[in-house]
Amino acid sequence: MATSLTTGRPWRVILAFSVPLLIGNIVQQLYQVVDAIVVGRELGVNSLAAVGATGSLLFLLLGFAWGMTTGFAIPTAQAFGARNYAAVRRSVATGTILTGITSVVITAAAPFLSEPVLRLMQTPPELLAEATVFTQISFIGGSTMMFFNYLSAIIRAIGDSRTPLVFLTISCAINVVLVILMVGPLGWGVAGAALATVIAQLISVLLCLNYVRRRVPVLHIHREDWKVTRADIAEHLRLGLPKGFQASIIAIGTLVVQVALNLLGADAVAAYTAATRVDSLASALLASLGLAVSMYVAQNFGGRRPDRIRLGVVQATWMAIAVSLLLGVVLIAFGTNLVRLFVGEGSDEVVKLAHLMLVINGATYSLLGVLFVMRGALQGLGHALIPTITGIVELFMRVGAAVVLGAALEFGGVALSNPLAWVGAVVILIPAYVRAHRALARMPIDPDEMTLTTPIAIIGPSDSSLNVDALVTQSVPVTMQRRWQRLLKR
Repeated sequence: MATSLTTGRPWRVILAFSVPLLIGNIVQQLYQVVDAIVVGRELGVNSLAAVGATGSLLFLLLGFAWGMTTGFAIPTAQAFGARNYAAVRRSVATGTILTGITSVVITAAAPFLSEPVLRLMQTPPELLAEATVFTQISFIGGSTMMFFNYLSAIIRAIGDSRTPLVFLTISCAINVVLVILMVGPLGWGVAGAALATVIAQLISVLLCLNYVRRRVPVLHIHREDWKVTRADIAEHLRLGLPKGFQASIIAIGTLVVQVALNLLGADAVAAYTAATRVDSLASALLASLGLAVSMYVAQNFGGRRPDRIRLGVVQATWMAIAVSLLLGVVLIAFGTNLVRLFVGEGSDEVVKLAHLMLVINGATYSLLGVLFVMRGALQGLGHALIPTITGIVELFMRVGAAVVLGAALEFGGVALSNPLAWVGAVVILIPAYVRAHRALARMPIDPDEMTLTTPIAIIGPSDSSLNVDALVTQSVPVTMQRRWQRLLKR
């Protein structure tokens, strides 16, 4: 159900919105963990390493699509916060068109690039065949992931983070059953693991579409809403592309890391794969908080509540630091036991290397928590440049660590690539948000006591669906309105 994030105590609103995201990410990571456990135990360490060797390549393209579709929901959240429901529908139509075009391109082209790119990455010969199959099937079914992510994003943009959790949980449960069946009794190997995920995500897309059709009229697109303009497309690409490029830039760095791991052998690849599965469970919690902050800031920006933005981001930062410290302690203390879930007996070297990576990451999670909150806040405000720059910085830091430290310290040097990338991003994000924080302090902060003159311009037409009584009202000087618009367009 649609919910406004512009009222209530900020930390409670952010926490309540983020909890379903946290649970959803944990559920999603858990079914990836189950995939890894089933593949590792049923098919062996080499098959586990083959699936792990595909991660950076899949993230390069599918991660781009995931980031971009999430960015498409920011204008939707801003329009919803301003109670401009015609603009909400126009935003949904624009995002749907762009998501469809992207899915067609990736589905048509990516499968043919899988094997050549894996060879270019110097994937060990014994892993190449299975890695290629897993990658091709994942790309062919990539449109299901893109549309589920986009549908979930626009549902969250109107303040509903619970419904995507329900559908994600159902999808994950189906995926677990299918992967056990297809890898085990049916004997379809890594192809079965990839196909199980595609089928589960397709079911989740159908569930989302049915829910929107039956329960969310604010997202129902009218015929006239499909007539998108260049301005509509430009605004969505302005916010979506940087998030997509940010993911791809990070993925390029991960590709370099994967090459460094491939040179160290199958044990290093398997260790990194197992450690990443455990690490993903922890970092998913922080990523969810960052996404919650992004939607919270976007809605309050559309509703002209800079006071709530400032307070909410500060409170979310402290929450992220507290969660990071707790997660770090858990991974450092219990990392070995968690890694052993993925490998059978006689894999002591894999366990040792994986635990080393978990210790390094766990000790620096506070940096990652701050990174997610600051980046989410800037993206919610409509900033595109700084998040993109931080992605580039992460790329150079990660590549430098993998190449230089990997050569000197082998696996330990490669494991240091993540914390060093986080340091580079945070050094840029904190000053950038501080500037935005100060700019917000100069904006009007009490819209309920003002009189409506000119609402903030939101791309898309206004019609009878615009609830003027519910629209935040204020009498703002022209110069102040321009400040808001300049901040929005950064």
